[in-house]
Amino acid sequence: MPDKVRAFCHNGKWHDIEVEDDVTAYLEYPNGATGVFVTTTADAPGTNRFEITMEMGKVVCENDRLMLYKLAENERTFCKTAKGGFDTPECTVTEVETDGINEQHVGVLKAFAGKILRGTPLVAEGVEGINGLTLSNAMHLSSWLNQEVEIPFDENLFLEELNKRRAASRKKGGNWRGI
Repeated sequence: MPDKVRAFCHNGKWHDIEVEDDVTAYLEYPNGATGVFVTTTADAPGTNRFEITMEMGKVVCENDRLMLYKLAENERTFCKTAKGGFDTPECTVTEVETDGINEQHVGVLKAFAGKILRGTPLVAEGVEGINGLTLSNAMHLSSWLNQEVEIPFDENLFLEELNKRRAASRKKGGNWRGI
């Protein structure tokens, strides 16, 4: 989990909705690593990319392919000894063979139903869910306050800010079932 978040969440920027439809967040981790999260509903046909960069290379999941970029030597060590300003170590690129199944949200829901109905394994145990919720709430709070937020954050402040937005919510026609 990151320990600091700075996020920009735009509600109804692209669609007539009261929730975020465009988010950019910068994350800082206790070990000095950083991360960036970007999502929007306004990028047809859309991009779905997950990338993790490490000292010995990176993995990229995009377009139903998992690619491994493996460096010949540690990037941090190489960078400190390289003579050129932006030299890079030798790199080999290979496609990682997977089972070919990339169900995303549908897969998570299927696994949840399977756990209840047949006791089959979950994609992630429920205890991991609190991390995603904490991160999402930290992003919202950062955006609402227009400042960096440390994790853990003040949950009472989060609720106070959330309630301000709930009170300002416009009434919808029909009911939650769409009737």
